[in-house]
Amino acid sequence: MDVIHYAEEMSLTMREARALFGDYLAHEKRASGNTVAAYGRDLLEFERFLEKAELPSQAGAVDSSIVRVFLSHLYGKCSPLTVGRKLAAIRAFFKFLVNRDLVAENPAVRVRSPRAQRKLPDFLSVDEAVAVAEKAAGDSAAARRDTAIVEVLYGGGLRVSEVHGLDRGDVDLASGIARVLGKGQKERVVPLGRKAVEALDAYLPVRADVARGGQPLDDDAMFISRGGARISVRSIQRMVRKRGLAAGTRVSLHPHALRHSCATHLLEGGADLRVIQELLGHASLSTTQRYTHVNIDSLMGVYDRAHPLSLKPKGSSLKKPQ
Repeated sequence: MDVIHYAEEMSLTMREARALFGDYLAHEKRASGNTVAAYGRDLLEFERFLEKAELPSQAGAVDSSIVRVFLSHLYGKCSPLTVGRKLAAIRAFFKFLVNRDLVAENPAVRVRSPRAQRKLPDFLSVDEAVAVAEKAAGDSAAARRDTAIVEVLYGGGLRVSEVHGLDRGDVDLASGIARVLGKGQKERVVPLGRKAVEALDAYLPVRADVARGGQPLDDDAMFISRGGARISVRSIQRMVRKRGLAAGTRVSLHPHALRHSCATHLLEGGADLRVIQELLGHASLSTTQRYTHVNIDSLMGVYDRAHPLSLKPKGSSLKKPQ
């Protein structure tokens, strides 16, 4: 390394480096606001740990031993999954600095992530999903909106952020498709399904009635709030939770469970894993493959209940051989 680069490496503070990385994520990589904020929180925690432990605050002075000390500090306070996420943030941060010739090497590359059992996604049965969609509080404009949101979450397998960002111009009811802007600003075309199209068709004529009288409307937003603005992610989450409670499905239903349910039911219906990957907008097939484990669990449950050679027959009266 030449003298100039070495001087830059030794003088660049973690705070300055974190600001550069945040700008890169937001403006070059065009990551979502939530992603930028999540990376920022994890890196700020690392920076504060360095300060509290009186360790070097320059980015170029951080080595693998310091990263390991930080991770050991997290054990017992965070789950292995959370520790792994924070390590991934540090790796991505230093990878950016290496690529910009701001540090010589990535100190987190040789640090191993903790092993964590990956939690299988929550999902509803088909009957539960139908119950949540049909649990409308009357036929008001807001109730029609809520039903349309649930049907789009389940019928199209959309993320809650994607439903929040959906514009009226993104949906073609005649074709039954929607253009969705997903993670990393990647656009994909999603079939919505008959029920979702019917729910949207019932909602759109009364869309303006959702807002209180006199409130200006967001002309672009598909789903609006009582104040006339685009409905918030938090409002969608609260509505779905209330629907879940009213339908008697579970204590705390999250919109992502409807997305998981869509994928699981498609897989159970014989859909190809690659098709489901495209539908959900997963960058990696390994993410989609989680649903095969859900499907196997369901298959084993059916086997246990129905097969005469099952180890756990239910409702059967198998006779011992004479």
